[in-house]
Amino acid sequence: MYPSKFLILLFTLLVNLSKLAMNKSFALHVELGTIWRNNPSLPHNNSPEHNFSLRIILLKAASTTFGINTALDSVPSIACGFFCAGPASTCDDYTFSIFVVSATRIGAFVYWHSPQVIWSANRDRPVRENALVQLTELGDLVLYDADGTLVWSTNTADKSVAGMNLTSTGNLVLLDHSNTELWRSFDHPTDTLHLMANWASGKFYLTVLADGMYAFAGTDTPLAYYRSPTGGTVMTNRSAYVALKNGSLEVFTYFRGTAAPDYEIQFPKNDYGLWGNNSWVSSDVFDITGPCSYPLACGEYGICSNGQCSCPDASIGQSGLFELIDPRELNRGCSPIGSVSCDSAQKPRLLSLPNITHFNGVYNWTTSKERCKLSCLNDCSCKVSFFKHYSTSIGFCFLASDIFSMISVSVGNYASNFSSLAFVKVHGSTHNFVLSKGKTAIVSAVGSSSLVALVAVAVLIVLRRKRAETLENEDIMDQLPGLPTRFLFVELKLATEEFSKVIGIGGSGSVFEGQICDKRVAVKRLDGIYQGKGEFLAEVQTIGSINHIHLVRLIGFCAEKSHRLLVYEYMPNGSLDKWIFQKHQEAPLDWKTRSRIITDVAKGLAYLHNDCRQTIVHLDIKPQNILLDEQFTAKVSDFGLAKLIDRDQSSVMTRLRGTPGYLAPEWLTSVINKKADVYSFGIVVMEILCGRSNLDYSQPEESRHLVSMLQDKAKNDQ
Repeated sequence: MYPSKFLILLFTLLVNLSKLAMNKSFALHVELGTIWRNNPSLPHNNSPEHNFSLRIILLKAASTTFGINTALDSVPSIACGFFCAGPASTCDDYTFSIFVVSATRIGAFVYWHSPQVIWSANRDRPVRENALVQLTELGDLVLYDADGTLVWSTNTADKSVAGMNLTSTGNLVLLDHSNTELWRSFDHPTDTLHLMANWASGKFYLTVLADGMYAFAGTDTPLAYYRSPTGGTVMTNRSAYVALKNGSLEVFTYFRGTAAPDYEIQFPKNDYGLWGNNSWVSSDVFDITGPCSYPLACGEYGICSNGQCSCPDASIGQSGLFELIDPRELNRGCSPIGSVSCDSAQKPRLLSLPNITHFNGVYNWTTSKERCKLSCLNDCSCKVSFFKHYSTSIGFCFLASDIFSMISVSVGNYASNFSSLAFVKVHGSTHNFVLSKGKTAIVSAVGSSSLVALVAVAVLIVLRRKRAETLENEDIMDQLPGLPTRFLFVELKLATEEFSKVIGIGGSGSVFEGQICDKRVAVKRLDGIYQGKGEFLAEVQTIGSINHIHLVRLIGFCAEKSHRLLVYEYMPNGSLDKWIFQKHQEAPLDWKTRSRIITDVAKGLAYLHNDCRQTIVHLDIKPQNILLDEQFTAKVSDFGLAKLIDRDQSSVMTRLRGTPGYLAPEWLTSVINKKADVYSFGIVVMEILCGRSNLDYSQPEESRHLVSMLQDKAKNDQ
């Protein structure tokens, strides 16, 4: 399935939850060790007239009998289980899904309505009859195909999971003994954009700019892989925006002379009263030339040649450097064999691939081939470098830290008159990890028996170590001086009304409004494994010990099991970007206020750099991390990337930190000091004065980069 299909947004408006009640025929809270097998032993629809197949595991039903009003359509229910878009007699492509389903009972006959899938675990890797789902004794929810192949897992074996539940809002959750949610399907949205799901940005995103609709891929440096075709006269008095009207998603840009939208995606209501059903007509909004132009056409590290996929080493007749993730599905990509980390015993080397480019086709800087290779080797975040040249040794280089598919430029639509090479990081050993055929059987026999014992020992060691680390970290929290108030997770859950009011979403987590002792606070919940508990507490101790009027004050924290939360003072006027970038702002900041904000930020940075025992380098100064109180006093926030450095010293950083557009030139050498913050602050000053972002793709091409535009104007004495 092409990524463009994600544009068919199914905005699901759930039914009145008060009508949903537990069905006694179905379990709702599942204990560890439970197994479900995909066969007719599960409750299922059995009519040959149905063009779908359901095997239900959990159900939030509309009545205690599952009987529905006689001769009337039922109130929809939430269920999870195996789903296939075809009759059971012929279907062999099942997904483990959550869906909205209902049935009508007419006498002894039960008619099942076509379900609405709202989440799938294995949408791109369907399983067959007799596949199984298991909630293991270690607390991991896993999906195996009929042949025993692991297809999907929640990876929660070390998180103290005690059971599983399906909520009436369609959220599949794994819980601990205190009913704290440790994993939620809402945090991993697939088929449906749900109002209560995690809407944090990922690797792909769609945006509407003044000159059209763009699709981007990547996290560190997002790259455009599609721009909508535009035509007509530029309308300078209109803004680009997206509107949800009467069940349609309407996209407007500058390039239309009428009030009609440029694009319209409709979501008609179905029988359940939900937006989106099987009756909508989808169209591929993207008009991309060739199947290889999609960022993950062949998965990570895969090489796409006229729609055919292969691994990098196989494309040049080598082996032992990469392996297919799934030999049955070549488009799932490849994974490197051996370590390519800078910390490994043998430093990585580069595999040279001729006639290979990347989907974006944009190159950062002009240099020689050897320097392009060396720059990637010396940059731990670089996974592959691309070099393009015509007839000389000097060409254009691009260093990629996000791995996508690569494209062969020697055939088909991608043939070109320039030379393009890719240099992929591989393990440093010159010996491939491949055994001769004569030794394979012996190693397999000895290795298989040894492997079982090694795995058992490793599991015991890991469990004991984690138990010891937990006790040790609890001791650390009791002994560390200078820590701010420590809150229990349940306290912050109550203070934020179960994290119901989101006031911000950042790269490391979401921020919620809360109230503690009649005082408004901002609670930041760090997503995933943000960092180790020891490092987390060290950061809390450092930031909690500083106090300055132009630094957002850390009130407290929570470090309980896998939960990492920070409690800050509440800033009513939000972040600076909302006041300087949004042109529709009814009360824009006057020049006096802008000048005061610049001075406030400078004072906050000066304190971090010069007045603390160690220099604190923030490393992510940008308008989104500058908050404003009720008097528009500016305060620096979000110290998640901050680094402690001895006075008048520099630090070698092995990983890029910060936001594109605000990164100082020092990052090219990886030697970082407080000047990195000064550079970022300078960018922010220009943005405040100009009222626009440093990188603004809604501007004409020559004006998109603010710094370059100002440099050109300075050269021309403008």
